[in-house]
Amino acid sequence: MQQTIETPTAGVSPVIVDAAAVARRIAVNVANVIIGKNDVIEQALAALIADGHILVEDVPGVGKTMLARSLAVSIGGTFSRIQFTPDLLPSDVTGVSVYNQGTGDFSFRSGPIAAQLVLADEINRATPKTQSALLEAMEERQVTVDGVTHPMPAPFLVIATQNSIEYEGTFPLPEAQLDRFLLRVNVGYPQFDEEITIIAQQEFSHPIQELQPVASPEDVIQLQQAAQSVYVDSLVREYLVSLSEATRSHQDAALGASPRASLGLFRTGRALALIRGRDYVLPDDIKELAVAVLSHRIVLTPAARMRGIRPERLVSEVLNTVAVPGAG
Repeated sequence: MQQTIETPTAGVSPVIVDAAAVARRIAVNVANVIIGKNDVIEQALAALIADGHILVEDVPGVGKTMLARSLAVSIGGTFSRIQFTPDLLPSDVTGVSVYNQGTGDFSFRSGPIAAQLVLADEINRATPKTQSALLEAMEERQVTVDGVTHPMPAPFLVIATQNSIEYEGTFPLPEAQLDRFLLRVNVGYPQFDEEITIIAQQEFSHPIQELQPVASPEDVIQLQQAAQSVYVDSLVREYLVSLSEATRSHQDAALGASPRASLGLFRTGRALALIRGRDYVLPDDIKELAVAVLSHRIVLTPAARMRGIRPERLVSEVLNTVAVPGAG
């Protein structure tokens, strides 16, 4: 199944048209590996363009790692995988200063975090101390070791994965770190015919081995700059803030979405519009992204958890409650 993205409409600036063409090439290329998950690919690409990070939470074997690898190959960026384990130390992530006997000085050896696309695999298996080593890199695009600041390469994207069914030997991500992720996505199982296609594709080799870059890191930076020119009407801005605000006053929420969530909706809305060849954001873009952007930032009340309420359901209720601009 090929990636389908809206064709740019007449009257759109050449910058947006060219950017949308690059985004389509990346999306279609990733879809050669991740079969039948066009919405997940689009959201991952939107996070990259919005200069954010992704938390992929799902059962084993649905393609979480392949999503990160295929995206890294498609943009021609450097890729690093960090396998999070209970004995992983913060210095194993950020890097360490090593004494050089020849010069008598300390030299910095960067850790695996210093890549353009970083896969933090099974992030919830590391201790909170090691998990917090990612916070500065994710938010400030830098790491500080022995008082010296080292910038991250651009573009910089962290894709963290965690198993949604295993809790033994894991450490839940604190709210402060969850809030650093722009999106939380679920890959989900493929459809029957899609799974048949996956088996046929991997009968002799994996398609990731033949995947080639279709863009460069410089192209991604230009996509990020082009997204900043996408227009967001004041009514759409009020709508996305109203969604965040409604989660804070919901009876089942002990802690609602933060202002960073509103900024996340704003940025990913512009990125999604760019991918679809538009130079303006629609309320439907915000509605489509709301669950992925807001749900992981919400802390439910104990009573809501006892009733089996999920944050995704709370966001869906908010979407049905808050008036959409321009709706009758």
